[in-house]
Amino acid sequence: MTLEPNIALRMQFLTRVVRKECRYLTSTDERLFALPFTLDRAAQLETDPTLAERVEAFVGRFGRLQDTLGDKLLPLLLTALGEKPAAAIDNLDRAERLGWIDSVDTWLTVRKLRNQMVHEYVEDLSVLTSALQTAHHQVPTLVQVAEALVAEIERRGWA
Repeated sequence: MTLEPNIALRMQFLTRVVRKECRYLTSTDERLFALPFTLDRAAQLETDPTLAERVEAFVGRFGRLQDTLGDKLLPLLLTALGEKPAAAIDNLDRAERLGWIDSVDTWLTVRKLRNQMVHEYVEDLSVLTSALQTAHHQVPTLVQVAEALVAEIERRGWA
């Protein structure tokens, strides 16, 4: 199946972006969680700019990869397959049926984590600590979804 030129270019661009985002997130994850992220470490955020920047980078990269996959690449891939992208939940359901994600519920949990890390960390360090620890354990999920979508794109010769 040949893609329209604008879809093909967008697909190639997003594939490159997703690969970079995976590398950057994985690298930041390794550095941030070289030591366990505890409530004591969270309490150091105001006095340790390096730690604060690392947390900020992790949160940004986690959210960006999740957004790129769910809001950009997945709908574009569905379009390329001749399907009409729908509401995000419907796209995720289709991705689950196609085997690209393990579970819609897991994906929605990842989305909720992103929102917790972005919006609540200033007021409640325990929420931030818990969300960061859980997000750390979900990094492989995001990378696995990225790899599945990119593999599908490559299998079809669209990368």
